[in-house]
Amino acid sequence: MAIDESKYSTSTQLLLNILSLLTLAPLAPFINRFLPPIVAGGVHIDLAVSFLISLLIVFALRWVFRPLIIPAFLLVCSILLINKYRDDYTFTNVLNDYKGMVQGNWGTKDSKQLDILSLYPRRVESYRDKTVRGIKEKVNYQDSVVRNFSVKHSIDFYDEYFYKYGKITRFLSLFRYINGNFKYVLDSRRDEYFATPQETIQNGLGGDCDDHSILMTSCLQSIGARCRIVLIKGHAYPELYCGDKEDFEIMKQAIITLFPKPVIKELYYHELKGEYWINLDYTARHPGGPYMNDKVYGLIEL
Repeated sequence: MAIDESKYSTSTQLLLNILSLLTLAPLAPFINRFLPPIVAGGVHIDLAVSFLISLLIVFALRWVFRPLIIPAFLLVCSILLINKYRDDYTFTNVLNDYKGMVQGNWGTKDSKQLDILSLYPRRVESYRDKTVRGIKEKVNYQDSVVRNFSVKHSIDFYDEYFYKYGKITRFLSLFRYINGNFKYVLDSRRDEYFATPQETIQNGLGGDCDDHSILMTSCLQSIGARCRIVLIKGHAYPELYCGDKEDFEIMKQAIITLFPKPVIKELYYHELKGEYWINLDYTARHPGGPYMNDKVYGLIEL
């Protein structure tokens, strides 16, 4: 039975109420990391569910013995402070998770790319084009150099969100490393050269757009992703398969949460027959960045 706490002074009651709120605020997103994404009617509600769970925990502590909220508050703060030096979930992540929920539900638009790929898919299914054949021949996700490189950099970032987003964190970590370190280098004027992913890795991640596409798709596929390469006028870029509409919503929320700066206002993607693909171009700061143009003339399924 709960202890009678009716004799607490007004100032003590106020202090304990403030500490309850301060405990609740970081506890909810911390718990949210361990819940699967929950989407209802296109709205991400997993953080709201975490908030309710946290609210029940706080009220349970207050019901048993109200001053227990003081060590609970200190415990939560201590964990977040220790995590700061362990490069784990910290106060910054707490704020970012709240911002991600608002941005993901109300602030970011979906921009479905309308082009020949969406309207006339049969026109881009031919492999007769020399560029299509040349690129496809160089994609290699079974090589040990590619696999080891991919595994190493798939755990560089976002490990604290693995419980929530699973393999998506590995894909986005690898994207971040490659795009953050890739350096554009032109081919010779006479010939178009398609580098293998091993060559691009050994060259320090230097190459042109098709080299980047070959590298990105090879690396992601080596850790279980499904990818393809899209050829547009004067450019090539890789795309990552998200899944169906619900899977896309989860991917969208993960991108918004894990790439908070600059704020993502729109996510660009292709969709056909319920399959969603998101842009991983080196020209974009985050997955789902703007497409350079919509003049698609080739599609390389891998």
